[in-house]
Amino acid sequence: MTPGEMLAVFGAGVSAGAINTVVGSGTLITFPVLLATGLTPVTATVSNALGLIPGSVSGAFGYRRELKGQGRRILKLSVGALLGGVTGAVLLLALPATAFEKIVPALVGFALVLVLVQPLISKRVRRDATSDTNRRDGGLLLFIGLTLASVYGGYFSAAQGIIYISLMGILLDEPLQRLVAVKNVLVAVVNAVAALFFLFVADFDWTAVVLIAAGSALGGQLGAKVGRRFSPAVLRALIVTIGVVSIVQLLLR
Repeated sequence: MTPGEMLAVFGAGVSAGAINTVVGSGTLITFPVLLATGLTPVTATVSNALGLIPGSVSGAFGYRRELKGQGRRILKLSVGALLGGVTGAVLLLALPATAFEKIVPALVGFALVLVLVQPLISKRVRRDATSDTNRRDGGLLLFIGLTLASVYGGYFSAAQGIIYISLMGILLDEPLQRLVAVKNVLVAVVNAVAALFFLFVADFDWTAVVLIAAGSALGGQLGAKVGRRFSPAVLRALIVTIGVVSIVQLLLR
């Protein structure tokens, strides 16, 4: 990479780390930048997955206050994230590059609709809940939904955070900021397990990995400091705005 390209990749990492911590979709910043440096799509994807791990961990640490009391829930959902992440990583190398990309815009769009109507739906779901367990951890429906979302996350990862938040927002009786905190942990799990798999079977660009890792770690802290100040309405509006931009960018790729 040229010095200018290295600076661009680092800057993309900072932006992605901050956006991922608050909402998600940071990959839609880093991925095009990596392609512009001449990397192949698969190399860019696996290098991005490994590079964003420090950002996910940094964001989760920044939201550690909101994670209190959620250990059991996180442990359960992390199992699904791990299984889904491995499956998505395998599919990335086994399927044609266009296989998932055709449904990504529709999937993100559906998630945004869920975010918008989440307050209404969640009231109905909580009212009809049959047990305290389901209200506490979302039950089997949330586990399956997040596992499937993690398959997508292990494959490409763009906007997976939006999907996580939309599902948890409907099925869990928690403030939005606490859901963001859980989302950060799940994204870290998916990125880590996918990257670990890629280490043995794919080629990385280690310059890109280091630059994105350093940038995303810094961005994760910045995102945590700014993001927790947002009210639920502002945070929901930000999620929808970034999601719409993500859909447009995916459609134009």
